[in-house]
Amino acid sequence: MRIAIVAPGSRLDLTIPARILPLAAALYPGRALALHFHPQCFRSSGHFAGTDDERAAAFLEVANDPAIDAVWFARGGYGAGRVARLAVDRLTETAARKTYLGYSDSGMLLAALYARGFVDVAHGPMPADLNREGGEAAIGRALSYLLDRAPTAVEPSVSASAPAAAFNITILSHLIGTSFEPDLTAHVLMLEEVSEYMYRIDRALLHIAGSGLIKRIAGIRLGRCSAIPANDPDFGQTEEQIARHWCEVARIPYLGRADIGHDAANKVVPFGAWRARLNTVA
Repeated sequence: MRIAIVAPGSRLDLTIPARILPLAAALYPGRALALHFHPQCFRSSGHFAGTDDERAAAFLEVANDPAIDAVWFARGGYGAGRVARLAVDRLTETAARKTYLGYSDSGMLLAALYARGFVDVAHGPMPADLNREGGEAAIGRALSYLLDRAPTAVEPSVSASAPAAAFNITILSHLIGTSFEPDLTAHVLMLEEVSEYMYRIDRALLHIAGSGLIKRIAGIRLGRCSAIPANDPDFGQTEEQIARHWCEVARIPYLGRADIGHDAANKVVPFGAWRARLNTVA
């Protein structure tokens, strides 16, 4: 299996390839696994891993290449929406047959792909997670999903009974009403957040709860909300209380917690129905 890594947002730490490649070889000895880090991952243009055109060109190059089996987004940051704007309408049928994996800001591209009928899109660990505590486990989980669709890599509540999707709360709030917004009718929507004040989490969920998108879903599961700065004064509610409140306002079920988040324990959430797409790749 040939997996290409591109960075639609911020640039990737230069040390990551030299650490991931031997890890992948140790985890999967004898397997036909090749990781290709596109040079664009390490370019610099202000905040971004290259200009918008460079990032979009790198994404299109690997997505439309028939020799590539999967596209693994290198990290989050900011910039995937800019790439989606330039690239998604230039993707070919070859691109539609690939697997795409990432989370955080990459959710903009995942949403845009899913909205256009791409069926193998998933929220899950990225190469940059190697820099987190326990990051090797996150990399192993991502590779086990990409190579084998290992059930142990997948968020435990995901099943064949209802399609699912997962997003960072802020990213989902920002993509609602754009051409990237996917149809999540009857989906279980899993949400997570990092480094946002509690009032900002509340404000984003207010927006989500008032959207047409939320009225069609089967319910919400809340992942981890981590590194939340302290409000002054204290907001007075936890993230789960906030999520329950907006589910009640929107008249949709609150389904409990999800094992996803901006951390090394982040599980994979395939978009759509999970068991319908189980397979093993050599």
